[in-house]
Amino acid sequence: MRLRRTLVAAAIAAAVAATTAAVFPGAPPDRLAPMPALSAPALTARYTADAHRIARAAKAASRAGNTGLARSLYAMRGGHFLDFSPAGQGLAVEVFGDLATATRVAILVPGSDTSLATFGSRGTASPAGGAAALAAQARRLDPRARLAVIAWLGYPTPSTLSPAVMTSGDAGEGADALRPFVTDLARHGRQVALICHSYGSVVCGLAAGDLPATDIAVAGSPGMDASSVRALHTTARVWAGRAAGDWISHVPHVHLLGLGFGQDPMAPAFGARIFACGSGGHSGYFKPGGIALRNLAYIALGDPAGVTR
Repeated sequence: MRLRRTLVAAAIAAAVAATTAAVFPGAPPDRLAPMPALSAPALTARYTADAHRIARAAKAASRAGNTGLARSLYAMRGGHFLDFSPAGQGLAVEVFGDLATATRVAILVPGSDTSLATFGSRGTASPAGGAAALAAQARRLDPRARLAVIAWLGYPTPSTLSPAVMTSGDAGEGADALRPFVTDLARHGRQVALICHSYGSVVCGLAAGDLPATDIAVAGSPGMDASSVRALHTTARVWAGRAAGDWISHVPHVHLLGLGFGQDPMAPAFGARIFACGSGGHSGYFKPGGIALRNLAYIALGDPAGVTR
């Protein structure tokens, strides 16, 4: 039954990707826009411009008869988007909180089967829903914290049932986009934490080398394309967590002929700091009330003492 549901989900994801390409034919590859000045006026201008882009994309999807994509895009119009493009598989970078006054920024890097159509449509299992839940949990833990949370779909994610999901090709593209994004935030004086889910942890692993981040946390990770924390060449605190009901625990941790992502980040030999995630499943790490979300919020806040094992 689980395999059947997975096959159906993958087929739907493939259909959505194909329809998105049909709605925006001839679109160039996804590229992130340069970071604006992190002042209130500059950010407001960027948010307004991207709201107009989202509205135009929603109308185009509606005219093309893609009601699911159109519905998702219309729902995105009220958000604060630092970046948006319907080109290719699409990209979206949404900010939760006041980025102009934030001293810390947590970036949620999602995994496979993430697209514009699913950016906010799966509750806390989607980047937007997960980032909103993380920001809300952080506010409950420390109402005075100057934290912004970013839902970052800055790369073309692979399909769960495609061969690409077992290679680091798409993750490499993601790392190439994530690295300058984090560097720009740090250059503007922000401390950055990466919160990386599933295949997104491969992206974070490839981007980690000398990255100006204080923390890198992976949840439900198939591996970080590295043998150990030392091999990541990072000064950041590296965290790893996996829920007891997460199917990713059954994925072989190998790195052979370009397949697989190496050592399990949960293994003692990897050297990560372990955080508790409870008994949930692969999509439940940002579920409100869960220990996983609470621990991820402490990591986002830069408060390692609050994290439980």
